[in-house]
Amino acid sequence: MKLKVLTRLLRIQRVLVRHGLDEYIDKTHLLRPLRFAFYLSPATWLQRKRGGTRGERLRLALEELGPIFMKLGQILSTRRDLLPPDIADELAKLQDRVPPFSNDEARRIVEYAYEKPLEEAFVSFDAEPLAAATIAQVHTAKLKDGREVVVKIVRPGIRERIERDIAVMYALAGLTLKYWSEGHRLRPVELVREYEKTILDELDLMREAGNASQLRRNFVDSNLLYVPEVHWDLCRRNVMVMERIHGVLISNIDELKRRNVNIQRLSENGVEIFFTQVFRHNFFHADMHPGNIFVFTDDPEHPRYAAVDFGIVGTLDPRDQYYLAEIMLSFFNHDYHRIAKLHIDSGWVPPQTRVDELESAFRTMCEPIFQKPLAEISFGQVLLGVFETARRFDISIQPQLHLLHKTLLQIEGLGRQLYPQLDLWKTAQPIMQSWMRQRVSPITMFKRLRAQLPEISEAITVLPQLLHRVVQLAADDNLQVPIRDHDAERMREELRASARRRDYAILSAALVLSGFMWFALVRELIWPGALSMATGLIVFWRTR
Repeated sequence: MKLKVLTRLLRIQRVLVRHGLDEYIDKTHLLRPLRFAFYLSPATWLQRKRGGTRGERLRLALEELGPIFMKLGQILSTRRDLLPPDIADELAKLQDRVPPFSNDEARRIVEYAYEKPLEEAFVSFDAEPLAAATIAQVHTAKLKDGREVVVKIVRPGIRERIERDIAVMYALAGLTLKYWSEGHRLRPVELVREYEKTILDELDLMREAGNASQLRRNFVDSNLLYVPEVHWDLCRRNVMVMERIHGVLISNIDELKRRNVNIQRLSENGVEIFFTQVFRHNFFHADMHPGNIFVFTDDPEHPRYAAVDFGIVGTLDPRDQYYLAEIMLSFFNHDYHRIAKLHIDSGWVPPQTRVDELESAFRTMCEPIFQKPLAEISFGQVLLGVFETARRFDISIQPQLHLLHKTLLQIEGLGRQLYPQLDLWKTAQPIMQSWMRQRVSPITMFKRLRAQLPEISEAITVLPQLLHRVVQLAADDNLQVPIRDHDAERMREELRASARRRDYAILSAALVLSGFMWFALVRELIWPGALSMATGLIVFWRTR
């Protein structure tokens, strides 16, 4: 373990102890060997913060530990069904109450990016940040044409801190694989690698601007979601400028009710937006915590969402997208046999898994949650059931799906806060059915064929040459077909073993037969025949 990683682990321990979070340390098994160094350290106890509630102390510790830990707190804050209320309330402050960096630093970063004074780019620039998040903070400004904008600025030195914490996560992932029997199924190294890519991409604001433009184009004619306009001429890798929007934060439910917003329709629209992004567009906003979602209330009966912060978006491989859609529809139809078969076909479970046993496990897990409103569904218990099923059947966690899992948790958390009676399945089922019908429609198939025409045309053009070459090689007896199969060596070994068993069988039969012949011809000398027969039987028994 590198010195920097070990130092960071010690730092984590020290922060937790200093904020009086001993119980968290006791539950962090991989850090237990380090805890005594701090329990015996006078500096730790002298600096220990005993004041404040446990939720406040946890929030302050996460803030002190940096952006990755703060993001963890943000995700947890949306799961009020899994957390005590006092902790959930404090962690919710991580959405928009992250300590900002100074205005002087913000001005310096922007002027360095633009290579000119701030006043040449904006008529006004608010020194007080509108919001401060884990990766960046936002200032309001006004362009020379009078339009209001927001300026997003990446925190100075954030990349180095993230890379350091990622190294810690890799170290913990390695320990998980080494010391936990279930570690291989969770694939922790792959999960960390996927998360590393996601969070480092989030530091590139040019990429985020591109994500925003794509999402805006996807919903340009929609009454469900509004995406602000990007001002590309003022965007850089660490500075992004986009249209300022005015709305009510989705978490401000009291204000939404005061404005007579149709909460049920708002919550159902949120579900439709999510499934539309995942399956119709295959491009979804993957950081949908309450600090990133606003509501336009101009028409309270038909409220409209507005999204910000597009640093994390997700896409799915078409194969995974298809399997997920089929699994969800089979889930709606109580077709557990189909669900089990799809898990095996997708490669998410070992191929030797018995379909009937997996089917029974999914039925046991899923049946209790049907026909219940969201308020009565404990998704925490469902997840525990999924993990138990995964452990039993050795289901591998798919790293490419972790963004979707995270977004699903955030959507469910928002749904609980908005409208606990929401029937998630009733809202989502017609969307999924419509997408599946569209996917197999003749028009869609024709569009796919038309999109692949250039490749098909190119293949048809070169096909005669390839056939001619194959025939020529065959005629010259130079045609060789290389086999590159992961199981080829295993097959060769099995063939060799089969040949050995055959040879041993012939040898054992010959020895037994020779023993009989010895008995028949030389009755006076019994032991050579007995020895020959015994040897033959032993050879036969050892090679069965």
